[in-house]
Amino acid sequence: MRDGGPQWTLTVPTGGDTLRQERLTRDLHDSLERADGLVVGFHDAEGPAEPGRKGTGVGEVALWAATTAAVVRPASQVLITLIKEWCAKERHRKVVVTIAGDSVEITGRPDAAQERMVREFQDRISGDDGPGPDDSAT
Repeated sequence: MRDGGPQWTLTVPTGGDTLRQERLTRDLHDSLERADGLVVGFHDAEGPAEPGRKGTGVGEVALWAATTAAVVRPASQVLITLIKEWCAKERHRKVVVTIAGDSVEITGRPDAAQERMVREFQDRISGDDGPGPDDSAT
């Protein structure tokens, strides 16, 4: 069901500790899988997801997430909120969220600047993924 809605790539950076990355990624997968309106799966580690894109690095584990909801903005807010809650369980957790070539890093201990970056990211992706053209935004 990867083609059901806008698709996010979720990567848990761990500074090269592949075992920790795999464990944390699986934990994030389990947390997101329980949410209504989200479909979550593991990216293939074989190579890039699309031609011309970097994809995940050798040995990296990444998730994809898509919404089953018809309205993008509330679904993106739900996803970001769930990731923030997951990161908050341990202050050293980080998740890089990417959609349509745009990304933001969410940490377990965000400061005001990071919160602002996350809000700006949500505003950008809601404009890119909304049902109408960008110039019709209110």
